[in-house]
Amino acid sequence: MKNYSTDKIRNVVLLGGTRCGKTTLAETIMFEGKVIDRRGTIEAKNTVSDNTEVEQLFQRSIYSTPFYAEVFDHKFNFIDAAGADDFIEGVILGLNVCDSAIMVVNAGSGVEVGTEIHGRFAEQYKKPMLIAVNQLETEKANWDNTLDSLHQAFGAKAVPVQFPVNPGMEFNAVVDVLKMKMYKFSGEDGKTEECEIPADLAPRAEEMHSAMVEMAAESDEALMEKFFDAGELSEEDLHAGLKAGFDKAEFYPVFCISGKKDMGVKRMLEFLTEVAPAPKEDVSGKTSLFVYKTALEQHLGDVTYFKVVSGKIGEGQDFVNVDNGSKERITTLYAVAGKKKEKVTELVAGDMGCTVKLKNVKTNQTLNAPGNDTAFPPIEFPPAKYRTAIKALDEKDDEKLGEALNRAAAEDPTMRIEYSKELRQTIINGMGEQHINILKWHLNNDYKIDVEFFAPKIPYRETITKVATAEYTHKKQSGGAGQYGRVVMLIEPIVEGVEPTGRFKIDGKDTQLTIKGKEEADLDWGGKFEFVNCVVGGAIDAGFMPAIKKGIMQKLEEGPLTGSYARDIRVYIYDGKMHPVDSKEIAFIIAGRNAFKDAFKKAGPKLLEPIYMVEIMVPGDCTGDVMSDIQNRRGIIEGMGAEKGFQVLRARVPLAELYRYSTTLSSITSGRGTFTMTFIEYQQVPMDVQEKLLKEYEESQKEEE
Repeated sequence: MKNYSTDKIRNVVLLGGTRCGKTTLAETIMFEGKVIDRRGTIEAKNTVSDNTEVEQLFQRSIYSTPFYAEVFDHKFNFIDAAGADDFIEGVILGLNVCDSAIMVVNAGSGVEVGTEIHGRFAEQYKKPMLIAVNQLETEKANWDNTLDSLHQAFGAKAVPVQFPVNPGMEFNAVVDVLKMKMYKFSGEDGKTEECEIPADLAPRAEEMHSAMVEMAAESDEALMEKFFDAGELSEEDLHAGLKAGFDKAEFYPVFCISGKKDMGVKRMLEFLTEVAPAPKEDVSGKTSLFVYKTALEQHLGDVTYFKVVSGKIGEGQDFVNVDNGSKERITTLYAVAGKKKEKVTELVAGDMGCTVKLKNVKTNQTLNAPGNDTAFPPIEFPPAKYRTAIKALDEKDDEKLGEALNRAAAEDPTMRIEYSKELRQTIINGMGEQHINILKWHLNNDYKIDVEFFAPKIPYRETITKVATAEYTHKKQSGGAGQYGRVVMLIEPIVEGVEPTGRFKIDGKDTQLTIKGKEEADLDWGGKFEFVNCVVGGAIDAGFMPAIKKGIMQKLEEGPLTGSYARDIRVYIYDGKMHPVDSKEIAFIIAGRNAFKDAFKKAGPKLLEPIYMVEIMVPGDCTGDVMSDIQNRRGIIEGMGAEKGFQVLRARVPLAELYRYSTTLSSITSGRGTFTMTFIEYQQVPMDVQEKLLKEYEESQKEEE
């Protein structure tokens, strides 16, 4: 491979829904770019993308695949992103490290779920995007319907640069209204003949060409003045206007292709060399790399994929990991085409490649040449939408399972693994049920671990609603040294902005407690705890107060109702008793813990549950069904809006009701709905739900005894 300067590099992410033909198109692009000498097929399981066993088994893209091609004296770096929303990782990283996108659309289906979802992300990142209407050679191809669906999804931004002459089984020609030529295709290898536009198609081509000239003129004030003066733009001005408009994502040029038969692919790539932006990275600065992906690959080990963000990199160069300080040496550089890696001697700013066997490098980290302290912001991936607990069926596999899960999370940033000390469960947070099932396949087949998925526990919180008192005496005299400690306490709920006064009615009498000292704490699990010392007359030595507090904290960490964390409670210790010999720290820990437990149960205890704000984007015809389902989940609709033919619902929903919601939403909307969920607060659980939870907890405690 020759060395390319930054201005001759194009970084492009391939977007589009499932079955739109991205994998087949990638084969053709690499074939045109002389990366491969024979195009593979999904059926033969020999494509560069979809090269893993699990992808070939399910015949669908799951992982993002980097590949390259050398055409028209340019180097293209591509990232082929999976179409399903469950595997959105490739879309997000691609839009972050690439400078433009190709949205592939199936001519038989038009705009689909993946098109809509990927299109929204492309608009969010303001990426220039070309739309490739693919599979025009198939029986179901319908150009007019596809174009209508593109206009519904993208509005006037979708601008045809070409139109097919005869879409369907006989498809073999397109009219290019930019070049004002017709291209005829023959054979299976993209053989192209350029000819004049037939007379019967010329008026349509002229009309579309004029619309394109106007659009190009609108992208620049100087061009607009030229257009008004002359009524036309020169070819040079037209290209300048198209490049300016494309770069600002003001329009999405639409091309006609057949990835399978290599029709129109070269022309599409030629257009991108002319209008797509070159990388904007710093050519002259000190060398810096951004790691956008890591993977464990057979025969190679750990593979690190990166983009050169400044300077240039050569073999044998030393780097420092900004995020953890580790020193790394890059001994080998590769240009990447799936599993195929071609050695290169150097890569310049804006180029992309990979290396192997770095010591301590993860996704989203920055590697700098010595003396460079640049740190690049990490790619932000969407929040998880599917939450499940996992355990190994054989406890002997627990350690191996932990290692496998950590490896999976390192390779896929949309897979988040956490061990909840509170719930005593390992929780997996992913993008959907398919996402989790692929993980299960790897655990079963690669690591030989049998696992079980099940609904995770809910991190409830316990609190109180009124004042209560209790006392507890711990006395132990059997054998050896004795233990004695008596604690009398009062507890009340903490109300924001209300300071303790010490005035209470205790045993029917108005009582003023003397506040000698107060400790406040923001609890790790949310909420507050206040410990107030009101002991007078030496009933309890001040040296035992930390022990009493420790006992109370133990019950805060394992609440009396369901074993959940307790919060927002103020405790007054106002009386007690010591023994001159037998009073010890352990005695007051136990007395404090049990007095708190007794008082808690008399203080109007309530369970609190986590509430999430769920924002759902659904097709208009599914809105009623989605709203009904949310209400059945104890959700409260807080607002509605509209966005490009979709309804956007905002609802407050308890986390306990969101298990497998992504699967349900997909079923209701035929895969077209999507959502995000964000924690907002804790709220009291309805009484009927609380009673059910308390009963379940009591039964579980009996089973453990």
